[in-house]
Amino acid sequence: MQTVKSYQNPLIEQRADPWVYKHTDGYYYFTASVPEYDRIEVRRAATIEGLSLAEPVVVWRKYDTGPLSANIWAPEIHFIDGKWYIYFAAARTTETKEGLFDHRMYVLENESANPLEGEWIEKGQVKTAWESFALDATSFEHRGIRYYVWAQKDLDIPGNSNLYISEMSNAWTLTGPQTMIATPEHDWEVIGFSVNEGPAVLKRNGRIFITYSASATDFNYCMGLLWADENADLLDAASWIKEPESVLQTNEETGQYGPGHNSFTVNEDGEDVLIYHARNYKEVTGDPLYDPNRHTRAQVFHWKEDGTPDFGIPVRDGG
Repeated sequence: MQTVKSYQNPLIEQRADPWVYKHTDGYYYFTASVPEYDRIEVRRAATIEGLSLAEPVVVWRKYDTGPLSANIWAPEIHFIDGKWYIYFAAARTTETKEGLFDHRMYVLENESANPLEGEWIEKGQVKTAWESFALDATSFEHRGIRYYVWAQKDLDIPGNSNLYISEMSNAWTLTGPQTMIATPEHDWEVIGFSVNEGPAVLKRNGRIFITYSASATDFNYCMGLLWADENADLLDAASWIKEPESVLQTNEETGQYGPGHNSFTVNEDGEDVLIYHARNYKEVTGDPLYDPNRHTRAQVFHWKEDGTPDFGIPVRDGG
């Protein structure tokens, strides 16, 4: 039996919303939300474990005022059509707390072979069909078409955010219909806040899987799962099936609380690896968004006989 690789967790402390991308150059690239929510960092390493010691490079900082001046959240780094792109969300500094959470989605571009070098150019806001709270964008390609998946508030639907999908005409522009594929509906999705956010895409076994996160960012935070057949019309809401139960959640026994906002990668042994954040304590003082101790974690996951992912439970600290 092949040995399953284990990781010394936390992999990276105080980095929430972690994104790991393995490029064709053999390096793993990492970015995530920093506790100060004021900048975007990128680091790289030849192994997943190496990311913990890799030197972070600040590639962009927030502005003092304006629409890119507060709460820089959940960056993701992608390589599309020969260039590097970072998707992220940002709000504006205002005198009211509400303004700090009125996020929009933005894109940076870098033509360098190594994204830790060169210049990152602002490509502007990703415009959706309407203006409202929007964040957590990701992108994937399927059969020659590039798609964008994100979380946004529909002003006509109660709750905080739903998940949407759209085709892209380039790495920063949506085109055609924008379809809602998930809305908070189960009890475990509406604790504290009614949230579907943080989508991550995985293509396996003839299906397109999208994990996402739900509920408030305390110990109630958890992961859900959507999937569609690879032959289906991905812009048709009816193509997407939502699993009725969460697929990764708080585990008191292993001391992991609020696992979520994940990404996927493959390790050097070819094993599928789940990258996610969680805290190692349950009670948080004040707003959990400003508690810095959502740490990045990594663990190998497996597949059920029916072809769906089996994430198991969040492993305890230390391994």
